[in-house]
Amino acid sequence: MNEECMKMQKKERNKRIRLVLYQLLVLIIFLGLWELLAATGVINTFLFSRPSLIIKLLIKYLKSNELMHHVWISVYETILGIIIGSVLGILIASILWYFKTLTKIMNPFLNILNALPKTALAPIMIIWAGTDVKGIVVVAISILIVITILSTYQHYKNVDKEKIKMMESFKATKLQIFYKLIFPSNIPNLCSVIKINIGMAWVGVIVGEFLVSREGLGYLIMYGGQVFKLDLVMMGVFVLAICAFLMYVVVEQIEKILLKGRN
Repeated sequence: MNEECMKMQKKERNKRIRLVLYQLLVLIIFLGLWELLAATGVINTFLFSRPSLIIKLLIKYLKSNELMHHVWISVYETILGIIIGSVLGILIASILWYFKTLTKIMNPFLNILNALPKTALAPIMIIWAGTDVKGIVVVAISILIVITILSTYQHYKNVDKEKIKMMESFKATKLQIFYKLIFPSNIPNLCSVIKINIGMAWVGVIVGEFLVSREGLGYLIMYGGQVFKLDLVMMGVFVLAICAFLMYVVVEQIEKILLKGRN
């Protein structure tokens, strides 16, 4: 039995390794094709840059420590946005689940807020909250909080009704049903919501930095566009993608730990 388990684990590990190799191959082919088309003049390097120039600029910024300063500012703002927005969103969704009448009252307002273009309202939010880190974090929170509330509440509603009835038959209070059944059974769903929030928080942070910041990845990208330095723009986008991916991986590992603890 142990031998069979070891074989299955080895098979799964080999599958994961092959998947990573395929993903790296796709990335290498994409970058190689981009470099080739730029070198042969098929695409305009002024508009699209090329990987070799982006890498040179990346090394230059790393050596001067300027890049890490901008990365730290953006990552700090994004993490604040994710934590505050996710915690508030889950808390509000929990309150809505507990108070059904409140849900009926707030439902149309939440749908209207969800439909509003938050990025278009970003300048107003920054004026209200301030032109520093607070304003940028508020923009990030505004983009993710409503969708967090709606998604979390929907997950709460989808819990097996028979399990709820069974707990009610044992005289469990609504609060006991929530923290013993509703919330624990939705941990995987909540992790998925937080993964989505990573991308949404980054959108808010970059928009905020476009508008008011003099530091951060959003500022680097905007500045590169203003001076028509596409190498800088592409480098900023590339670093942004790496940061978002690493944050996603961290949340995924936390999810695995939480689910392993439940099994």
